[in-house]
Amino acid sequence: MSNKIESICIFCGSSSGSNPVYTEKAIALGKLFIEKSITLVYGGSNVGLMRVIADTMLEAGGKVIGVMPHNLINREVAHKGLSEFHVVETMAERKAVMDKLSDAFISMPGGVGTLDELFEMMSWNQLEIISKPVALYNVLGYYDQLLAFLDHSVDQRFVKPEHRINLISESNENVLLDKILNYEPVKVDGGKWIKELHENKF
Repeated sequence: MSNKIESICIFCGSSSGSNPVYTEKAIALGKLFIEKSITLVYGGSNVGLMRVIADTMLEAGGKVIGVMPHNLINREVAHKGLSEFHVVETMAERKAVMDKLSDAFISMPGGVGTLDELFEMMSWNQLEIISKPVALYNVLGYYDQLLAFLDHSVDQRFVKPEHRINLISESNENVLLDKILNYEPVKVDGGKWIKELHENKF
């Protein structure tokens, strides 16, 4: 099965990180999007890894859509050359617009804001508000400790195994995109879940 993926939202840092490999892999992902005719949706910034992937695609004639709250335009240094730029009121509206414009989500290495966006989409999938691929572009093992924590959360019965399994993680952009295109979410048996909760089995 192959999902129809026309646009992917990227969550990533306003920094380029400490290792040039982060920049190299952002460029590689941007080139792959161009090759597959995928539109990039992102936070609209002109700095860090956000600028790298946006400029990579723009220079090759790709479509790039930015979404940014008006009060962050100066602070985050808005990119002036995007295909589309959506100005919103709040961070919550930013994520809602990104969701509306995107068929899937990838978190590249980033900071607290990136983690916030990642977990919001994971939570929406868990609550069945959406049903879209959510993935980690795990460059240089950046997210290894986060993945270990999620495994720990499953072991301690605070996260359902199905929700952990549904999070895609790959360091190779080609494998990552292939998994997104062939994503089939593992569903939780809601009735069983409620029963387990009442029996203190979960």
